[in-house]
Amino acid sequence: MQPFVLNRNDRIVFPSNVFPELDLSVIDSLEQLDTVIRRDFETKTPTGTDILRRVEEGSYTNRYELMRDVALNLFWTGRFALTMYDKRPTRWRDVPRHRSDVFLPIVTPWEDGDRKVTAVRGAYDALPATGDAAAEDRIFTILFDVFGHRKHHATELSAIKPTVAQILSDPSNLTFRLAGYDADFPTFGYDEIIDCAEDSPELEALHRWAMVLHNQYPWDRSQAELVQVGQLEDDDYVVAFHPRDQEVRLFLRRLDADAGRSPSAPAPEATQPVRPYPAVNVRTHFPVQPRIEALAVVHGDRVCSNEDLIRNAAYNWSPMSAGEILDKTGIAQRLYTSSSLEEIALEAAQRALTKAGRGPEDIGAVLVCTCTSTRMIPSVATWISGQLGIAQTHGSYDIVAACAGLPYGLSDATRLLQEVQRPVLVVCVEKFSDKIGNVRPSRMIFGDGAAAIVVGVAPQGEPPDIEYLQTYASGPASEVNSIIWPNPDFDNNITVYGPEVKSLAGRYLKQMIDELTRLPDPDGKAESLLDSIELVVPHQANKTMVSQLATGAGLSLDRLYFNIDQVGNVSSASIPLAIHDAVRDGVITEPMRIFAPGFGAGAVAGYSVMRIDPAVVAISGPSPRRAPAAASSGTDPRPEQSADDVQLAFG
Repeated sequence: MQPFVLNRNDRIVFPSNVFPELDLSVIDSLEQLDTVIRRDFETKTPTGTDILRRVEEGSYTNRYELMRDVALNLFWTGRFALTMYDKRPTRWRDVPRHRSDVFLPIVTPWEDGDRKVTAVRGAYDALPATGDAAAEDRIFTILFDVFGHRKHHATELSAIKPTVAQILSDPSNLTFRLAGYDADFPTFGYDEIIDCAEDSPELEALHRWAMVLHNQYPWDRSQAELVQVGQLEDDDYVVAFHPRDQEVRLFLRRLDADAGRSPSAPAPEATQPVRPYPAVNVRTHFPVQPRIEALAVVHGDRVCSNEDLIRNAAYNWSPMSAGEILDKTGIAQRLYTSSSLEEIALEAAQRALTKAGRGPEDIGAVLVCTCTSTRMIPSVATWISGQLGIAQTHGSYDIVAACAGLPYGLSDATRLLQEVQRPVLVVCVEKFSDKIGNVRPSRMIFGDGAAAIVVGVAPQGEPPDIEYLQTYASGPASEVNSIIWPNPDFDNNITVYGPEVKSLAGRYLKQMIDELTRLPDPDGKAESLLDSIELVVPHQANKTMVSQLATGAGLSLDRLYFNIDQVGNVSSASIPLAIHDAVRDGVITEPMRIFAPGFGAGAVAGYSVMRIDPAVVAISGPSPRRAPAAASSGTDPRPEQSADDVQLAFG
């Protein structure tokens, strides 16, 4: 897990965005490692030659652009040392000659290095500041002390360093020599890096980068040179590389053993079912009718604004402003929790039971819908059952249906209701904040939160609150794998492949709308079930994407409710959180029929058509603190629910 921290300035910080980490336990070959390294360091990185060309062409418009390229280049230069090794200056006489876990790098001189260094120094002096000249000077001083004393070429560096015996096999091999070494050479402590603060979010991120890069060379760089190993003398200092932890040692051992993953067989082309799966008409299909007795939620307790994301820009992110994040996703902030997933799930469950006036003895089953739990035994549902004091249920289990968690959970709850004929507790909960790492699309979108619904038995002869249910799963393999966690190719962090997500969401939304158009209005007043819908509360995936898909599927935007701008995408919890917020914000003021479609990871989807009575919703305090609107947007980040304003918000 890679959680956020709060620094002494009460700002949210993501350590994984600045301290490169690789999960080598899931990497079995150099080819895999190369893919991960290229993704994290190389795809966004200019070479020294690129920087020189841009300087000579006058491509840089300000100092920040130049410094960012220099920092990216230095991260790329140190890509293997940063992620796999500890550098230890050691007297040559003290370097073991025959150990298999002590390495010396073979390096080559940096081509045109002096010319590139001079060009960067001159360009910085000539370029205008972007606002805070003093801060830029501080940051440039740190960066240039590393860049300006660089001696070696970086393009062909090898991840696997030679042992001392291997490098000595050719005395002409070049390595680093330090004329002297001061063990007290000043470096930046972890707290200094985390507590770094600048007025500009972009400069704050860059300042952290610079401090991490400085720490990679804890010696007087002016005293470093390249020398043939055959010319080393006993009192010379060399830079010995040691595996940074046991995980690196095991990875190197796997390479020696030539162990690798067997290639996966390609998935066959997806084949359509022999006949469609009809939506379930709850009124006619089940003898025991469901009633929603209570809905309660727990929002995240910590705001992470778009400005916070920029303050934490990772070394593998393309430049992006807070306003551009808002324009791209419709999200101004997301809410994170400092509690555990289990804690917020339990809190939501307790609130829902209190609202429903139910005790542990009343509950017949507990279902937990989540895709971010790390608990396997006991399941979150059984853990909650015990924490609530329930001596026995008919069933307590977790459902992994990601963003379709609510329709999946309500479908199972309605079926269980037939057997137990007593309330079923459905909890939807996610905690993404510690599973995202430095993957920007995921960091932009996801948030934390929990919701709980008590589904009881409607009085004899009364209509159900849950009227129609539908679930789907699967599709083309590319859509099934459109959101992955853990993902070995992304250091086991959650990753999102946007085009595939949009494809599956569009496919499912069209299918859902077609079904609703053909289904009758349960009250017999409107021409179709779709026409009887008073409000659409979709899974809060991405405002821009869902807007485009909804209009393409025939939905009018003035019928949709969103809260994603303030809470982010909370996967299985997103729909019940949005229902709660719609009641809290006065959008739902009387019993209302809503259509709640969910779609996402695993190519799962589903919907529920249900009546929501605002009286059963336990309102959780004031609205979350709002992030300031990005300057580039010129609009309030939370649009009113009118067609024109929703269209504007969706871009």
